[in-house]
Amino acid sequence: MAATDGSDPVVAVEDVTFAYGEKVAVEDVSLTIEDGDFLGLIGPNGSGKTTLLQLMLGLNRPDSGSVELFGEPASTFDAGERIGYVAQRSTDRGEAMPVTVREVVTMGRFAHAGRSRLTAEDHEAVTTALETVGIRSLGDRRISDLSGGQRQRAFIARALASEADLLALDEPTVGVDAESRDRFYGLLDDLNRRGITIILIEHDVGVLTKHVNKVACVNRTLYHHGDTVSFLESDALAEIYGPSHGILEHDHP
Repeated sequence: MAATDGSDPVVAVEDVTFAYGEKVAVEDVSLTIEDGDFLGLIGPNGSGKTTLLQLMLGLNRPDSGSVELFGEPASTFDAGERIGYVAQRSTDRGEAMPVTVREVVTMGRFAHAGRSRLTAEDHEAVTTALETVGIRSLGDRRISDLSGGQRQRAFIARALASEADLLALDEPTVGVDAESRDRFYGLLDDLNRRGITIILIEHDVGVLTKHVNKVACVNRTLYHHGDTVSFLESDALAEIYGPSHGILEHDHP
């Protein structure tokens, strides 16, 4: 993976506002994500989380304000191989893909190969990615034959094969059983320790806060952005969900 130069944040959002027609989805949001952060992005349904993530990745352009990726304007950022994005419900779409797991992961090398044929180095990167997420033995299986948790790993392996520096995941554990979710979070923890910056939208706040080191709490605008301890000590959850909302404790190994 390419390293950042240490001077620019991975993502810099400044005074960003975005609307779908007359409906404002994100308003006056400013935040930065530093190299090596594991950021949890939380908020109620319809709060603008996915929209904000897409703005961060340059998939949408803000109506006002600016977004930079690795020190460059997100709207013109062209090193897409540095970003691994697993969109909401993307694992569901895997049910209809008539391809093998290895073929899905190999897609992550296309940005490196360009119009050239894949090299031995490309195929080695695919094998390494499969090993990293623990599904090398499933390489020849159809992606549609895998469980939801296994498909998650395949899509993350695709991002790893591209040598991504930033991994962005939009509610990847929806519909996944608790045991698979625990293993999945263990994988994310390991990837983050290896130096990959992660942005994660997760509906289970109690689980999320046990793993991330930063939290951005949004409901159209930003209510909190900081380390996990300061978030847990803040009133941000009560402000966006109401005073009855609490963080459930979960016992995990």
